[in-house]
Amino acid sequence: MYDIEQIAKWCNGEWLSQTDAQATIWELATDSRNINKPEQAIFITFTTPLRDGNNYIADAWSKGVRNFLVSKVPEQIPAESNMLLVRDTLTALQQIAAAHRKQYSIPVIGITGSNGKTIVKDWLAAILGEDRSVVKSPRSYNSQIGVPLSVWQMTAAHQMAIFEAGISQPGEMDRLEKIISPDIGLFTNIGEAHNEGFLNSRQKINEKLVLFRHARLLIYCADQPQLHECIAQYVNNLKGSDSTDRMQLFTWSRKHTADLQITKTTAQGSRTTIHAIHDGAEQYITIPFTDEASVENAINCWCVLLTLGMPVSVIQERMATLQPVSMRMEIKHGINDSTIINDAYNSDLTSLQLALNYLDQQKQHGHHTVIMSDILQPGKGDLDLYDEVAGHIGRRNVQRFIGIGPALYKNKASFRKYRKLRSIFFKSTAAFLKNFHMLTFDKEAILLKGARPFAFEQIAVLLEQKVHQTVMSIDLAALRQNLDTYRTTLKPGVKTMAMVKAFAYGSGSYEIANVLQYSGIDYLAVAYTDEGVALRKAGIKVPVMVMSPDATSFDRMIAWKLEPELYNFRSFEAFASIADTLGVEDYPVHIKLDTGMHRLGFGPDDIEALGARLAASQQIKVASIFSHLAASDDIAEDEFTMQQAARFENMSNGLMTRLTYKPLRHISNSAGIARHETLQYDMVRLGLGLYGVDTSNRLEGRLKHISTLRTSIAQLRDVPAGDSIGYGHHTFASRDMRIATICIGYADGYPRTMGHGQAHVLIKGIKAPTVGIICMDMCMVDVTDIPYVAEGDDAIIFSEELPVTQLAQWGKTIPYEIMAGISQRVKRVYTNGE
Repeated sequence: MYDIEQIAKWCNGEWLSQTDAQATIWELATDSRNINKPEQAIFITFTTPLRDGNNYIADAWSKGVRNFLVSKVPEQIPAESNMLLVRDTLTALQQIAAAHRKQYSIPVIGITGSNGKTIVKDWLAAILGEDRSVVKSPRSYNSQIGVPLSVWQMTAAHQMAIFEAGISQPGEMDRLEKIISPDIGLFTNIGEAHNEGFLNSRQKINEKLVLFRHARLLIYCADQPQLHECIAQYVNNLKGSDSTDRMQLFTWSRKHTADLQITKTTAQGSRTTIHAIHDGAEQYITIPFTDEASVENAINCWCVLLTLGMPVSVIQERMATLQPVSMRMEIKHGINDSTIINDAYNSDLTSLQLALNYLDQQKQHGHHTVIMSDILQPGKGDLDLYDEVAGHIGRRNVQRFIGIGPALYKNKASFRKYRKLRSIFFKSTAAFLKNFHMLTFDKEAILLKGARPFAFEQIAVLLEQKVHQTVMSIDLAALRQNLDTYRTTLKPGVKTMAMVKAFAYGSGSYEIANVLQYSGIDYLAVAYTDEGVALRKAGIKVPVMVMSPDATSFDRMIAWKLEPELYNFRSFEAFASIADTLGVEDYPVHIKLDTGMHRLGFGPDDIEALGARLAASQQIKVASIFSHLAASDDIAEDEFTMQQAARFENMSNGLMTRLTYKPLRHISNSAGIARHETLQYDMVRLGLGLYGVDTSNRLEGRLKHISTLRTSIAQLRDVPAGDSIGYGHHTFASRDMRIATICIGYADGYPRTMGHGQAHVLIKGIKAPTVGIICMDMCMVDVTDIPYVAEGDDAIIFSEELPVTQLAQWGKTIPYEIMAGISQRVKRVYTNGE
């Protein structure tokens, strides 16, 4: 795309080394694990409080990268490389993207707001992409790094661009505006998100408006008074400038006169019809959604399409076929022990690369399959397009490619150049479904990538394992965010250990462990040897501590490179004996000290003898010394916590004086990290906090619940006043009631204590109290006062809006028990996004 000399000029880079001034740069890479074209990439390092990007230069070089952009001179400059030094690599990245943006004069739509940015962007791209080539932000790439990477995708083949921009503090939008430079602006709405970064909502609105200072048109809803007022004042203050003289406003409103005046919305079944007046004429659209957020998002899209001059009949036709937008890939258990990565309805080259990166991470399977439809991307010749697609797939660890669609069928030869890639082609989804019985899917990772018209949901139904209707969805992006939140509270150099015992608190051991390994966790911890072996078999390579090892499994632990917790002399001698028999020396173990909890661990009186045995042992090397805080979350027990800490200090020092090396020390759990900074030592252990539950009450608003447990309504029944409901003939309808039977019971992990109105679920966002006894597989809830309820509707058991901590209070237990108690017959679905 550009030679590196041009890149150097745009970012004012200084050469640290130069071996090929004509090197062509096609890819801006910011993660050494995800580089698609290493020979044509420039690897950009970032230094943050959590990591130093220079540490990954060697990894990028080993993968074939020869061009680097750094903000500090590395200890060693790789051989045969081009390396540019700049003051700040983030600024340099943005300068490069801004210069690239100036090469194109196509219409650019910029979207900001508190909610709906990604959905509106994707809906607009789907509608407009049917007759023009549209480039858009991948997923939620709206940050200071995401925006320049999005804009870098622009090529001469594109006819329109749609980019979203998000900010969390003042000054950020000024940088993003220079990169996006939109012609048309859309301000979706203003809400509470990221309020903590601004003095007030007025400042936040004004900061977001900076995105549109050179736009010719701004679209927004006039029903939010403060937003409407700020936009009017913003435009008025800029009057006389070149940008404002040409800026027009397009408003929509349910309450006031507007360019698009909404007159009525009518919901019927699963569809909503929205009536409006535009240019004096009545119009309407019908969308396949009923929730208010989707209605608002659809109206925002409608406004954009009207300003672009799209015919009313075309708008109606395309809005009627909108699809739910999955902002994240879904990872599900498939047939025959397979893993399904469902990224359908995201069909473009950028999203393909992101999905292939995630497919590469599925180390639990040695065989990878990609099932993909034609890419509906006008403006690029099929031969060039599918040569590029085949290149992306052929260079990966993919053994089988299944292409669906006439264009892929016609371009088979592009894929058959790659001899290690077995390729099969079908002209349509129907042809694939007809021949599905002839294909074998077994113990493999399968990526689904389909454009909307190919209806890949039919393929997903066949591939997904048929399980219980109750589903727990786990947000892996939220897990990563929680990990980073805790990392920001740690002193430099402090390591992290993550607890993935008990099926990762019900969330799924391998899936959670894989994300943590990819995110650079230092240690994992499981309860039993079998859990650790399962992780090793699935491709987890980071160190794993086993907290409750059985002496009979010590030989298996050594075979699978698992590290035992030793907590008394019996376990110590048993392990040393097995290690000696197997001829193992200096095997890493973890010494547990009892500092007051009195569950497991060596006591103060054991330290002298233990130190002597450790010093004399050739088989054992202490990887860490640790203890367990009993009440780190309770302010009333802080004195006891400090007593534990003092005992730990004395006991661990007593051991370390006998060793010729320095093991790690750790005592803090999730609550201890947040409440007791002085107890971080060399490593901390993350448990429930990693999953979004803050028992310390110190990280409120910074952690995200990663799990949503939902089920569905099996049956609706009208029960007359006085009739009994459920087992025992103890519960009677206090009035004429509408009862919903939902598909969850105590065998799924919903405690019996939740019955008799002690708990509620959420249906259409409204509380539905339990009625009668919780059954084994089902329970009943009262939906009398919830309108438009239908069989098959979702019922939310716990989520961000109904946190698991609330269920724990109702059940008079702790969040650990609720989460770990969710049965494995409940289907787990993993979402992964940025």
